[in-house]
Amino acid sequence: MNIIAVIDFGGQYSQLITRRIRELKVYSLLVSYDKPADYIKKLQPCGLIFTGGPSSVNSADAIFPDDELFSLGIPILGICYGHQLMVKVFGGEVVSGASREYGQTELKVLSDSKLYEGTPADQICWMSHGDFVSSMPEDFRVTARTGSGEVASMESKTGQMYGVQFHPEVRHTQFGMRMLENFAVNVCGCKQDWTPSGVIEAFVREIRTTVGGGRAVCALSGGIDSSTAAMLAHRAIGERLNCVFVDHGLLRKNEAEEVKNFFTKNMRLNLTVVDARERFLAKLKGVVEPERKRKIIGEEFIRVFEEQAEKIGDIDYLVQGTLYSDVIESGSRTAAKIKSHHNVGGLPEVMKLKLIEPLRNIFKDEAREIARELGITDEIVQRHPFPGPGLAIRIIGEVTQERLEILRESDAIIEQEIRGAGLYNEIWQAFAVLPAIKSVGVMGDSRTYAYPIVVRAVKSDDAMTADWVRLPYELLARVSNRIINEVKGVNRVVYDISSKPPSTIEWE
Repeated sequence: MNIIAVIDFGGQYSQLITRRIRELKVYSLLVSYDKPADYIKKLQPCGLIFTGGPSSVNSADAIFPDDELFSLGIPILGICYGHQLMVKVFGGEVVSGASREYGQTELKVLSDSKLYEGTPADQICWMSHGDFVSSMPEDFRVTARTGSGEVASMESKTGQMYGVQFHPEVRHTQFGMRMLENFAVNVCGCKQDWTPSGVIEAFVREIRTTVGGGRAVCALSGGIDSSTAAMLAHRAIGERLNCVFVDHGLLRKNEAEEVKNFFTKNMRLNLTVVDARERFLAKLKGVVEPERKRKIIGEEFIRVFEEQAEKIGDIDYLVQGTLYSDVIESGSRTAAKIKSHHNVGGLPEVMKLKLIEPLRNIFKDEAREIARELGITDEIVQRHPFPGPGLAIRIIGEVTQERLEILRESDAIIEQEIRGAGLYNEIWQAFAVLPAIKSVGVMGDSRTYAYPIVVRAVKSDDAMTADWVRLPYELLARVSNRIINEVKGVNRVVYDISSKPPSTIEWE
């Protein structure tokens, strides 16, 4: 199989490595470091990449992969911790430096290594580490050093194993993508055939095999993720798919009607709309803690889908548009939990329906490419992401009907103004947040005590990282003026200028 297995040691860029390999049109899969060699062999990868990690290879809690991985005859590229791990395993020495090396660093290539083919001798790379290689393993040679003389990269004399102290997967490393392509294509011999059409064929076949002659319901929100999952499932099992749209009362303005009209008229799917507004609001009454909100909403979604499945009859499967970023941020063995996505960490322990998640290992931008290949229109493909828990996690505090209406109207104004400025398709997400606090203002010569609205706008490729958008001051002024004048209960508008990391895109 044409796969690069990315062995995850818990590094902050592990998922980014996986994504970068896929950008080269080579399929990559993130695999926990503790998987045995037999598991890796079954994947039949053409190459392995060892990621970075938070530990030191010299610490008591250092983690190592199955020793047998080094004798499989599969090319290996170690990055940062993965590089130091290989040094340690093969008899070299790693020591802690007096200080961390972090940021852009000069790199001097010393040899004609395949890894650096097509790149200059002097270039810039991105470092992020505290340990250094002090002694090389016997069967390896240094292929590059930093400006200060530290070992920056190495390779085995057999040309099968490579290690780099820096991070080729980040954009700050000038020729990082070329290095990864050199490894995946020139060293490992991977074919660059990871394309939307090939992905669709594989996913449809998998869904068809899983469901067999049975039926399934699909959780359809109208966003790109669930829409793509629905179209894949429809292509696989046709009329045996029933889509369910749940109006939980936490949607954007006019969203329920827009989704219903679009999918019944344009996509011709079997669609049931469930009005569950009172039910969800009752469950959220008095709830403030964001993780509880997510888990309540996640469980209630599942119960609604189960009820609809029973009404339709003879349904065992639930299709949903879970993405790789949802899985990652909900936590894993090596990754910290950022937040429990309602469709991952927010799921109840006991479920009557079996999950089918065709996009579970797919990034958001990949989902967009697949959607276009499926014929989904730009109205859906370019739609800004909207969280499953909806406005509930954009209200910082208890969710009430009054706060929902304030937030919904403010959010609609932001979208209208951004569309009017011709910026909608250039922005990943733009929305309003309502902190459940009040501040003093003056309106019509009178004192007011009302809510603030936070405006958030970011650019991103895959939701794993994001940067705040430098919106024109004139646009921000119009947004502020309209919200304060048109939305009762608001007397202050602020703009969020933080990026991810250290912030997240959503506030909860």
